[in-house]
Amino acid sequence: MNLFEQTVVTRLEQRTRRYFLKESLNGLAGTLLGIGGSGALAATQFAKPDLATPFATRAPLGPATAKRVIFIHLAGAPSQLELFDYKPELCKLDGQDCPSEFIEGKRFAFIRGVPKLLGSVYPFKQVGQSGTWLSDRLPYFEKVVDKVCFLRTMQTDQFNHAPAELLLHTGNQNLGYASMGCWATYGLGNENQNLPGFVVLLSGGAFPSAGKSLWGSGFLPAVYQGVQCRSQGEPVLFLTNPPGISRTIRGQQIDALRQINQETYEHFGDPQTVARISQYEMAYRMQIAATDAVDITQEPQHIHALYGSQPGAESFANNCLLARRLVERGVRYVQLFDSGWDSHGANAEEALNKGFQNKCRDIDQATAALLIDLEQRGLLDETLVIWGGEFGRTPMRENRGGKEMLFVGRDHHPDAFTIWLAGGGVKRGFSFGETDPIGYSAITPPVHLRDLHATVLHLLGLDHTRLTFPYRGLNEKLTGVKPACVVQEVLA
Repeated sequence: MNLFEQTVVTRLEQRTRRYFLKESLNGLAGTLLGIGGSGALAATQFAKPDLATPFATRAPLGPATAKRVIFIHLAGAPSQLELFDYKPELCKLDGQDCPSEFIEGKRFAFIRGVPKLLGSVYPFKQVGQSGTWLSDRLPYFEKVVDKVCFLRTMQTDQFNHAPAELLLHTGNQNLGYASMGCWATYGLGNENQNLPGFVVLLSGGAFPSAGKSLWGSGFLPAVYQGVQCRSQGEPVLFLTNPPGISRTIRGQQIDALRQINQETYEHFGDPQTVARISQYEMAYRMQIAATDAVDITQEPQHIHALYGSQPGAESFANNCLLARRLVERGVRYVQLFDSGWDSHGANAEEALNKGFQNKCRDIDQATAALLIDLEQRGLLDETLVIWGGEFGRTPMRENRGGKEMLFVGRDHHPDAFTIWLAGGGVKRGFSFGETDPIGYSAITPPVHLRDLHATVLHLLGLDHTRLTFPYRGLNEKLTGVKPACVVQEVLA
């Protein structure tokens, strides 16, 4: 066998069955999309990022009021009726049987039979210049309520945690779809080439129900997936060099790997190879940049006092401070998950009159501090902060098998809940939407999660109809195929 024949055989062997099938399917999809003249599904007005420089900063498609996002997700779904949605009529009806029209033909996660109506466990009062009704569980947040825009008629299609979390973050209740943080970095790139464009921080002692899929890249190139960082110990696992390997040696290894991968890419043109090169080099740069970014010991004492943060601990307060440090350094999208908000009343931890008040205490000071700190550094106007859970809680007290729970709790409720936004081009001290007198349904136009996604992308300067990625014959997008619209009323 001569050299030419050997080269041909090698190429045929390296072009694996999986690669061949993928290329064949892509070609078939392209052919099918071209049939019929217009090829509308194949067309897109969004300029795809160069895979050789996936995180290079790119201009938004339109005017942007936000450059970055901090999304605070209270995993388990906090009760809007104990925090933001004041319902004096519901308090008057407390303990009475729920009217049949609210339960007949409805599906609940746990409620069976006829539950009792449950008024708010905590008192409300009007606060701020806006006169917003707010529970007494959030005394620190009371001081920043005029910086916030409330969406009071949020709706979702899911009433179980994992699919509802997926729908909130990826626009689809099924696995395998890209997170909003991935879409943001795919569309805009990153301002800091030494840090990931999408960073994830966890607190509360547990992962959210849907796990790491909530920050996965799905069908987008893997380079855009979220990177989980820790506020305690090594910021990213396996980031430091092993014993005996200096930074110089590591740099030489990265250079050698780049050369090998570059030759492979030139040989086959597989974009995954480019992603691999980018990830190796990002990890090398992060060894210094990430360690510095997450070192909150550099912060002065008055900042720790503001947040209630304590260096060396894994806490929500530390993560809020980390979020500010990350967006300050140009990270595009920071996702905070705080677990433990599922208030069924099955035990003291899940009770609205027990564990819930502890969770409020854990997050209240740091949430308010984040808004204050961003504003005093001139970052709030260009940073969109999002706060909320995957759904709301029912106006009825939870029961199981027709019997009330040992502790006070509420079931999952997808038809009406509250999410708030701050900074990044939204109105201050404003509330959009209203629910009925017991907080069960929206009596003004509801805001679906698809509308929230469209609005967030709009604030970033991205059109949700044009930010697409070809996959399985469709131009996939965050908002999916159902109608979605920007909530114009909340724009400043």
